[in-house]
Amino acid sequence: MASKAEKLRASLKEDRCHMVPCCWDALSAKMIGDAGFPFTFMSGFAVSAARLGLPDTGLISYAEMAGQLRDICAATPIPVIGDGDTGYGNALNVERTVRGYAQAGAACVMIEDQLAPKRCGHTKGKLVVDRAEAVDRIRAAAHARDEVRRAGGDILILARTDARGVDSLDEAVWRANAFRDAGADILFVEAPQSEAEMVRITKEAPGIHMANMVEGGKTPIPPMGRLRELGFNLAIFPLTLFSASMRAIATSLAAMKTERHPADQLMSFDDLKRTVGFDAYYDAESRYAGARKDAAE
Repeated sequence: MASKAEKLRASLKEDRCHMVPCCWDALSAKMIGDAGFPFTFMSGFAVSAARLGLPDTGLISYAEMAGQLRDICAATPIPVIGDGDTGYGNALNVERTVRGYAQAGAACVMIEDQLAPKRCGHTKGKLVVDRAEAVDRIRAAAHARDEVRRAGGDILILARTDARGVDSLDEAVWRANAFRDAGADILFVEAPQSEAEMVRITKEAPGIHMANMVEGGKTPIPPMGRLRELGFNLAIFPLTLFSASMRAIATSLAAMKTERHPADQLMSFDDLKRTVGFDAYYDAESRYAGARKDAAE
């Protein structure tokens, strides 16, 4: 049976740009898989907001992210790309992060070159480490990946640079090439500001490329076919589902504050039960002699 990393690797070889809805907890990951998407990405922005009620400004820890990732990977059979932020320390911390994410079930881990505490890529206040430290992080990640493989596991490395917003596009392209040469499997230059910049990135730093589609962010959001023409293999939507859920909650709360029932915002109870797994649970329960007679009621 193919590992989740092998499944992700096979998907990225397809001649298309995959649209990737992002998850933040077990239920959102399960729903993405159930909807037929071949893989998902655990959004650090959304995890920090959902788990801590705090912004994505480096406040969440390795242990909290790894724990959330473990629950997410257990909830769905599809591959999960885990946001590993800066690796949570020096090169040895990066190695630990890669090994820990592999143990949690991730198919891939993203490591970035921001100076800790990191920031969301489309917000202000970002800084990046120097070239040597940035490349060392990816070398350390690749070393840990290779150790995981020798031990019988598998994981991919997604290398991210935020140098476009801090320094220049030239610097970002240099880092993307250096990250590939250091062993990265997937490249991610954060926040290009035009299609011209996007195509320059993929042409001048050959490899498998990810785009980050943040509604209201700095990067344009072309259709998937156009993104493939620009040289991208996957496009993550880190906040689309999270923003939609927050809006639904806010709308329902506003209605309830005026003592109105938000019926038009609700999934049916039957759909709700099926989505969280009651039907599958009852089917499994029926295999055993002590199954409850009223399980299907």
